[in-house]
Amino acid sequence: MRSRVLATAGAVTLTLATLFSGAAAATTSAPSAQTAAAQAAQTAQAAQVAQAARARLIAQAGSAKAAAAPDIPLANLKAHLNQFQTIATNNGGNRAHGRPGYRASLDYVKGRLDAAGYTTTIQSFTSNGATGYNLIADWPGGDPNQVLMSGSHLDSVSAGPGINDNGSGSAAVLEVALAVARENFQPAKHLRFGWWGAEELGLIGSNYYTNNLGATERAKIKGYLNYDMVGSPNPGYFSYDGDGSSGSGGPAGSAEIENTFRAYFTSINVPVRDTAFDGRSDYGGFIRYGIAAGGMFTGAEGIKSSAQAQLWGGTAGQAFDRCYHRSCDTTANINDTTLDRHGDALAYAVWNLAGTGQPPGETVYTDDLETDKGWTANPSSSDTATAGRFERGAAQATSSSGTSLQLAAAGGSNSLVTGASAGASVGENDLDGGISSIQSGAITLPTGTLSLSFSWYLGHLNNASSADYVRVRVVGSSGSTTVLNTTGAASNRSASWQTATANISAYAGQTVRILVDAADASGGSLVEAGIDNIKITRS
Repeated sequence: MRSRVLATAGAVTLTLATLFSGAAAATTSAPSAQTAAAQAAQTAQAAQVAQAARARLIAQAGSAKAAAAPDIPLANLKAHLNQFQTIATNNGGNRAHGRPGYRASLDYVKGRLDAAGYTTTIQSFTSNGATGYNLIADWPGGDPNQVLMSGSHLDSVSAGPGINDNGSGSAAVLEVALAVARENFQPAKHLRFGWWGAEELGLIGSNYYTNNLGATERAKIKGYLNYDMVGSPNPGYFSYDGDGSSGSGGPAGSAEIENTFRAYFTSINVPVRDTAFDGRSDYGGFIRYGIAAGGMFTGAEGIKSSAQAQLWGGTAGQAFDRCYHRSCDTTANINDTTLDRHGDALAYAVWNLAGTGQPPGETVYTDDLETDKGWTANPSSSDTATAGRFERGAAQATSSSGTSLQLAAAGGSNSLVTGASAGASVGENDLDGGISSIQSGAITLPTGTLSLSFSWYLGHLNNASSADYVRVRVVGSSGSTTVLNTTGAASNRSASWQTATANISAYAGQTVRILVDAADASGGSLVEAGIDNIKITRS
């Protein structure tokens, strides 16, 4: 979130037309005391009416029928924050505009989205003599003339890694986008997600996006959900004042966004208070063009009052975020409870505001590998690998001269991986000496049209060959079907999580197992493979 000094100038720009439109009235004589009292009474009455209307709308939003939003795992949100922290640590301590840590952060987010099936676009701009970048991700499907967009700024200030400001918002938006893919959510509206550059310099990236979008494309965006600082260590729970109940409000449609967020927090008995559209975050470029906006905020350098401490807990007389724009804004500067709640709140808002569309299908089996569901290594006792054998575990990332080989889990902590430990060197615990396999427990499938999906990767150096591979099969009582078979080559292949899908309706009504195997069969190749997020759905 940008500083109040920069925001003040932005807020003046946003309200200048309103100030000038009232100039003529301001030059007339001052109202009488009687008139002023009447105006005050009217204002108080209007506020009461607005509060009553808000209560009705929140109740309606809470009872509206929509596809149930999934839980957003806190572990996944924190895994993203750990990645941002590592990126900052490896790149001069920050992820600021024009610094290598920012581009590395963008590449991390893009890689996760590409693997999940998004169409991603990098938009470049120039600010302060440096190239900046926005990342836009579109989920296939939905009405292209009815776009629901969620976004957050990805940059930090140069003073620190920016884990609350705004790794927290960026992680929440990313994980909700990944949840859309995991659930194969197909709403009526088209879903778009954005990560903005150079917000800390004055909303540069988001303003560049809206200014260059064109009137026709801007008109297609029916709502923008902004997430900026949602893990403050001494948190408040603030919703942007879309309905104008305590200020000027937002463009038409903003009240619905506000009330949707409030409905979620009402459902978990957490009170919410208004925060103004004051020009401090990336909603600015959207509301300037009349696009409905809203979102949540947990506080920055402002001081928590005694009344707020009684309302939400925490410490009165202390800043909501004592490390705002400082080097101590690290992974230690996050309140897990508020981060978890805000991840779930954004999912609730996206699922409820996107409209009912094509049903995603009934999930009949899912395994995120976080708990043991009966996987057996070397199930046929015929494996030949001497190292880096398949296991269910928390993989440690490895790379060689810029080529990613072993990846952290696609979601959560665990995956199926060829030797989870990185070892002392990149070649110490990679797959070596032959074939390694691992097989699921028995899965009883119902009748109907069945689809299997999972995340996977294969990484290797240029000493690999086509004899090396990663393969996934569905094994039934009368045979098996290969649903993935990717082979190596004599070139560097950087590992990246990708999504595979397959129709397995031929096994409807049967009991099957999923068999995964990989091979280093060309002699001394450096090969790594992984599988994650396995799901079977019925439509």
